[in-house]
Amino acid sequence: MIRSITAISGCLAVMAAVAGCAGPRAAPPQSASVTVPDAWRDRDAGSGQPLAADWWTGFNDPVLSDLIARALAGNSDLAIAAERVVEARAQFRLAHGQLLPQIDASIGGGPSRSVNPFGMGLDQTAGQAQLGISYDLDLFGRLSQSAEAARASALATAAGRDTVRLAIIASTANGYFGLRSLDARLAVLEQTASARRDALHLAARRASTGYSPALDERQAQAELEAAEALIPATQLAIRRQENSLRLLMGELPGTIERGREAVDLAILRPAPSVPSLVLRRRPDIFQAEQTLGAADRSLDAARAAFMPSIRLSASGGGVASTLLPSPITLFNVGGSILAPLFQGGRLRAQADAATSRRDQAAFAYRRAVLTAFRETEDALASVSRTDEQVEKLERQRTSLSSVLILASNRYRAGYSPYLEQLDAQRALLSAELSLVQARSDALTARVLLFQALGGGWNETDAIAAGPPTAAANIASK
Repeated sequence: MIRSITAISGCLAVMAAVAGCAGPRAAPPQSASVTVPDAWRDRDAGSGQPLAADWWTGFNDPVLSDLIARALAGNSDLAIAAERVVEARAQFRLAHGQLLPQIDASIGGGPSRSVNPFGMGLDQTAGQAQLGISYDLDLFGRLSQSAEAARASALATAAGRDTVRLAIIASTANGYFGLRSLDARLAVLEQTASARRDALHLAARRASTGYSPALDERQAQAELEAAEALIPATQLAIRRQENSLRLLMGELPGTIERGREAVDLAILRPAPSVPSLVLRRRPDIFQAEQTLGAADRSLDAARAAFMPSIRLSASGGGVASTLLPSPITLFNVGGSILAPLFQGGRLRAQADAATSRRDQAAFAYRRAVLTAFRETEDALASVSRTDEQVEKLERQRTSLSSVLILASNRYRAGYSPYLEQLDAQRALLSAELSLVQARSDALTARVLLFQALGGGWNETDAIAAGPPTAAANIASK
């Protein structure tokens, strides 16, 4: 009894000495912390409700909704991200399986010949069956912490997939709006070319009758050619934009169906929530948070590697042979304690590396949060400023349209030279093209704001759809 107590005391002393080698747990870097602002710089942003998961339907264009559905179904990047989630969940099940008992069975046998102690041949047919079970007690949490790290990594991977999904939705919407903007630009150029063609005919008639110099005809011809020269470049941009959208949907190059005109699309203005709620509505921030959690759990597992591992095992079976009158039952029950005494600094190096990875994840989380706030602020400012720009350009276009009408009438009546009408044409074309671009920018700004606010993503749903529980793991086997 005294010997047993002495042996146990010695083991405890060794365990305490080994545990002391791990040293104190390093705290996360304070410089990685982030102070969340109380409100946005745009005080009129308000406090909005969570966005709808299908926010793009608010633009009231069925074609856009169809394109996004096709992109979500066929995009290659999203398919790769989804397979990474499958892999991460399998890694979690693998790590969780280390916490459960392991049962092995073996059966062997067959005829054999050997030499007995008297130098004579000995023939026999023998067989052996054995069932063994082993279990790691994991008293210090090395395996459980590794499983929790794998679970956090799986959640981070799922959030990464959701980030890719949101980016694909935003890219499809922006690509479609860009295509409709190019269509509007082409329509403006074709209308301008038609108007300048009429102006050329008028200038040619006036020059032939002597009412205006031949210079007016040459200038009208040059302006028509300048407008027509912009049409092929716009048509090429339309073709490239269509091919880009088809690639985004995982399809071969081809045409894209058109829906509502860009000017007829519903203009949405999502009201962002308070800054603190943005941290719970963006999948990239959740991904960074879970990555940090996985790194922290891995650090605990690395520190637990300094502690002894205790493993229990038992086996039982039987042996039957033609040389035996009856089968023999075999069994074995025992346990083992493995305490790392000298590893050449490997355990300390692993713990230091795990600490560094945890700190890197902390700084990555800070970067994700700061990026989220910057993107939201930029999107809010873009929505406000592009709306102002559209409003001013619409007024400018109306004014320049009136100027062109007056200049054309004055030229036909002979009260002003052709140069006055020419300047009005140029100014109106520039204003119309700027207005088309500004309307496209306004739609893009809204898409970016939806994306910056998380696009209707919900952290609760992400956790609920995370790695399966332990009961589900066992049931699946």
